Amino acid sequence: MRLFVSEGAPGSLPVLAAAGRAQGRAELLISTVGPEVCVVPFLTRPKVPVLQLDSGNYLFSTSAICRYFFLLSGWEQDDLTNQWLEWEATELQPALSAALYYLVVQGKKGEDVLGPVRRALTHIDQSLSRRSCPFLAGETESLADIVLWGALYPLLQDPAYLPEELGALHSWFQTLSSQEPCQRAAETVLKQQGVLALRPYLQKQPQPGSFEGRAVSNEPEEEELATLSEEEIAMAVTAWEKGLESLPPLRPRQNPVLPVPGERNVLITSALPYVNNVPHLGNLIGCVLSADVFARYSRLRQWNTLYLCGTDEYGTATETKAMEEGLTPQEICDKYHAIHADIYRWFNISFDIFGRTTTPQQTKITQDIFQRLLSRGFVLQDTVEQLRCERCARFLADRFVEGVCPFCGYEEARGDQCDKCGKLINATELKKPQCKVCRSCPVVKSSRHLFLDLPKLEKRLEEWLGKTLPGSDWTPNARFIIRSWLRDGLKPRCITRDLKWGTPVPLEGFEDKVFYVWFDATIGYLSITANYTDQWERWWKNPEQVNLYQFMAKDNVPFHGLVFPCSALGAEDNYTLVNHLIATEYLNYEDGKFSKSRGVGVFGDMAQDTGIPADIWRFYLLYIRPEGQDSAFSWTDMLLKNNSELLNNLGNFINRAGMFVSKFFGGYVPEMVLTSDDRRLLAHVTLELQHYHQLLEKVRIREALRSILTISRHGNQYIQVNEPWKRIKGSEADRQRAGTVTGLAVNIAALLSVMLQPYMPTVSATIQAQLQLPPPACSVLLTNFLCTLPAGHQIGTVSPLFQKLENDQIESLRQRFGGDQLPVLLLPSFELFFPVLAARALGVKGQSTAPPSSCRGCGSRCTTAGTSADRRGDKTGQHCPRIEGAKGRQEPGCCRGG
Repeated sequence: MRLFVSEGAPGSLPVLAAAGRAQGRAELLISTVGPEVCVVPFLTRPKVPVLQLDSGNYLFSTSAICRYFFLLSGWEQDDLTNQWLEWEATELQPALSAALYYLVVQGKKGEDVLGPVRRALTHIDQSLSRRSCPFLAGETESLADIVLWGALYPLLQDPAYLPEELGALHSWFQTLSSQEPCQRAAETVLKQQGVLALRPYLQKQPQPGSFEGRAVSNEPEEEELATLSEEEIAMAVTAWEKGLESLPPLRPRQNPVLPVPGERNVLITSALPYVNNVPHLGNLIGCVLSADVFARYSRLRQWNTLYLCGTDEYGTATETKAMEEGLTPQEICDKYHAIHADIYRWFNISFDIFGRTTTPQQTKITQDIFQRLLSRGFVLQDTVEQLRCERCARFLADRFVEGVCPFCGYEEARGDQCDKCGKLINATELKKPQCKVCRSCPVVKSSRHLFLDLPKLEKRLEEWLGKTLPGSDWTPNARFIIRSWLRDGLKPRCITRDLKWGTPVPLEGFEDKVFYVWFDATIGYLSITANYTDQWERWWKNPEQVNLYQFMAKDNVPFHGLVFPCSALGAEDNYTLVNHLIATEYLNYEDGKFSKSRGVGVFGDMAQDTGIPADIWRFYLLYIRPEGQDSAFSWTDMLLKNNSELLNNLGNFINRAGMFVSKFFGGYVPEMVLTSDDRRLLAHVTLELQHYHQLLEKVRIREALRSILTISRHGNQYIQVNEPWKRIKGSEADRQRAGTVTGLAVNIAALLSVMLQPYMPTVSATIQAQLQLPPPACSVLLTNFLCTLPAGHQIGTVSPLFQKLENDQIESLRQRFGGDQLPVLLLPSFELFFPVLAARALGVKGQSTAPPSSCRGCGSRCTTAGTSADRRGDKTGQHCPRIEGAKGRQEPGCCRGG
């Protein structure tokens, strides 16, 4: 085995300490690498620490590597350790990252640093004190101790940030810090510089937003409630008691939906999917599903919301697909538009309109924007070298060319990429190129094209960004990609192509060309709205009254955050520009890639055939949404999340609450006489609800889902502690207590049904039907927890919400969708808890590669280190082969989204 660590990388601390514990159990080589080295070839960003197993595969989650070393030393898993690890990942790390950033990067001191983590430190101290054990999981050191020690050491090694009153924490920390493996780890990573050794690492992290330091405990409910103030409890009880009368009148649904002056008008788009293929799970989570959650949430907030999308139907890929299937481009568009619409309908995507770009409105609006840019001097003319087929009498776009790969010799490489070695290619680099239409050999000739003069628009763009970015919800990756493009200055960008299928160019001498799809694809949002309502300009020429949210995968960021804004600013027609650009990282399939041709991965038209309901797919994809880094779909992890989080946690609680009403109280919600503990529970649920709102308002979709599951866990705990099934058989006081617990529990279930609506709309509607929740309570979600099912309310028939997924069922699906790809590294969340199983499932060896560079154009890693494509793709992105025409006069291939 080989362990890669980096000086100044905090994750290396616990890993090295755990490795020391396993010393002698296996042969281990430790290599110190720079923070920019990408050790794992299939990840798009550098990741350290990494453990390369003897099989050639990788573990790259800090907790998973530590767990692997502990298992080697004979440690056996236990539930308490798993709870601590989940708490560390979801609660401690965000708080600790903020504290370290404030201390090291911003130079803050004292309470400014300690504030974000004080509650987390107190939680650890109280847990140690209550159990009267020297370690977190018992009398001996556990995996949880090493992981938490490694996370906390950079901060707590300074006594100023280890509060004296936290005696148990102090003793625990000193005990671990005195151990030889921990001392060696600290010396290796921090190099006697203390926390300042982390500066290079922390400077590359996004600045943390405002942090309240509120951590959710994994310990008994009453301990968490003890931190609430009397004022918070009183306010929660007051809101609860007002009940349904607190709900505002429902907003009447407009048709069409139009902006309303004085109200919050939310316009939501998801990146237009290419019509020529079937979307896979990564496409779904990167665009339409994420946008759908926010659209549904916006409607629950009574914001005036329009959500639109449609198929992107012009360009080379459509012509190529039409040739492959023997259809006209229009027939291909009609066929696949219907396939897309059916898929999104099955996934319950709540578009207000799902349109398409092959419409007269698209031509009219695109040509108008072009004419305005042309008349204002923002369009240039220049020549580009391209392959031309003399027999077909046409210049060939990249996908109309095949030839021998200049890198690996594969004889069927395309003009943009080789499917065998995966390297990106310029069509003019192919050896023995052939026209795909007539198979003749094309020649290199010059073609005259039009270019958007981005340098002349750069100042306007920067001024707009300067006003837009502060206080906006642009994701960190979107900010980074746009800033990196601007850092070296913009270059003219080609906006025309030698094709027939596209929006015609209305300029003499260019009648045989069409607009490049990424010039007019983003204009598709406008034309789709124009086909929805003739008052489309009230949305798209109204920046003062409209908040525009755009959802996409990160490779679409340059076009939405730079190319279209420049076009709109240059057109000088008061266009609505994006306020909040929400970009995900990539979703892999079992840490490989989705491939329709090889039968690898689940595509939208296949999900329905698995027998797994759409809401389960929605839940799991949103649970693993790649918000901060790439993630991967894992069948095993999907089984675990369904059976634990949905079946045993959420479904169990909601079903028990409803069944108690039916079984013990004849189907009527009983009287509720709240005790002080009940009032504190109301306050706790209210705070978690408000946390949910805070997260979704910032479009942190994955984290907000955790709030739902947390409330459900506390609901289960509340029922378990109070045991209404026993109390109902006792004295009058016991029966009254059983009624209060049941009534409060079923109201929590009602709240969860509304919070679930953006994520699992069908399950949400099922719960609401079972509880017969009043319609106003189904349509509005306030920031306070209300009693929406008062005493005497009659509920309906209660039945289970979820079914267990079985191992043989999942294994069958894994094989069915595995194609010719062997299983590879599992999702980190599964890896976190079951690294030995993960290691056994590793089947594809990592390929040796020179450390690639990060492309500022598409945000991906360059896969062709040392080649001409690398010079196009590394760092600058000016010639990125995944961003077609990235450097004005170049015309390499294009990675077209999602």
